[in-house]
Amino acid sequence: MRSDVRNPERGSTLPFVLVCWTVAALMAFGAIAASDAFLEQQEVQSVCDGAALAAANRADEAVVYTNGLGNGLPFTRATAQAAVADQLADGGTALDSWAVETDGAEVTVRCTRYVDIAFGWLFLGGEPLERTATASARAPTLP
Repeated sequence: MRSDVRNPERGSTLPFVLVCWTVAALMAFGAIAASDAFLEQQEVQSVCDGAALAAANRADEAVVYTNGLGNGLPFTRATAQAAVADQLADGGTALDSWAVETDGAEVTVRCTRYVDIAFGWLFLGGEPLERTATASARAPTLP
């Protein structure tokens, strides 16, 4: 015997399954994009750390020979910039911009790189992601 009364819970589960798969795919793509952005940040930070250490290991020899060593290795902006440029040229990782500041005892390097991440077309509209890192280093002779 067949009843003409319609069951209100009857229907297709296909729309629900499609929505669930879409949400799951977006979550997976988001996780991949976030991981890629994190790894790019780690790479830029590593390059920036190396550049700051290279600058901290190169004192201005003219100042050392003229004024003596004093409490630590003296840095000038020109010497620090030359050391950073040399380190970045040898490193192989291209940066879009970098800047060096020094107070005479500590060197601070700021590095910026624009990268294309996985699924950037979906989350960033095709624009590159800016990754910026800052690293500081003191002369090894300072306490």
